Amino acid sequence: MIDVAVMKHALLLFAPLLYCAAQTIPANLLSETGVAYAQADPQQVMDIVRPREPGRRPAVLAIHGGGFRAGSRNGYLATCVTLAQHGYVCATADYQLAPAAPFPAAVHDVKAAVRYLRANASRLGIDPEKIGVMGGSAGGHLALFLGVTANVPEFEGDGPNRDQSSRVSVVVDFYGPSDFTKSYGRSVDAGEVLPLFLGGDVAHARAMHLRASPLNWVTPDAAPTLAIQGTKDRYVNYEQSVWIVDRLLAAGVEAELESIEGADHGFKGADAERANRRMMAFFDRYLK
Repeated sequence: MIDVAVMKHALLLFAPLLYCAAQTIPANLLSETGVAYAQADPQQVMDIVRPREPGRRPAVLAIHGGGFRAGSRNGYLATCVTLAQHGYVCATADYQLAPAAPFPAAVHDVKAAVRYLRANASRLGIDPEKIGVMGGSAGGHLALFLGVTANVPEFEGDGPNRDQSSRVSVVVDFYGPSDFTKSYGRSVDAGEVLPLFLGGDVAHARAMHLRASPLNWVTPDAAPTLAIQGTKDRYVNYEQSVWIVDRLLAAGVEAELESIEGADHGFKGADAERANRRMMAFFDRYLK
């Protein structure tokens, strides 16, 4: 039986752009679906959308949300179409979900996804030195993690293309958590979600909460980061974005916080338009 509450929550986490099951790929774009990028069980795949006209372009990996236990790459297909129309190669990837695959399986997957894009840069028309990442909620956490762990071998996993780097040049994070130890009591579902992802609550698995928090991996080598969050977010407290941006700035990393006053988790209408404009401008600044 489908858990309606879980599905409703998962749909909230797919923002900024809503998924349309009948998403049409414009004629000036090329699309590849179900591209295998990691040797997990089940096989992990991505969809790739890129301009049809030949050339070498920057790329963006889009990572869906869903509380680490739900969601699909389809949630960011519309976003990928928008980015491709703007001159990017965009991939939206599935990854292993909790509780069957707890942390750090999802991190291993998204790093493998970046390595795949870099290994196939010639075929896909990608500039391998200009790969960015964006994500929302759980996907925002994974995007942040990519941005701060480029030189941490323990998170690479044993997937393919290990001769390639999983480094990203820029991160855009939509309301992703940065410190799991401070999620309890400030998020309406942290007590339900995080034990599935981290093997227990903070009282019983504190070391894993610390290890899985991007805040604790910030170094001066981290990627430039834009965090976008509503000040009234009920699922990921607004301070999570403040903390990561402050930590990055203290380390000498370029970082910005776009605060959307009164917005909750998952932007709509004018808030979504504003967030997407900021995302595009940030990518253009660092990738173009």
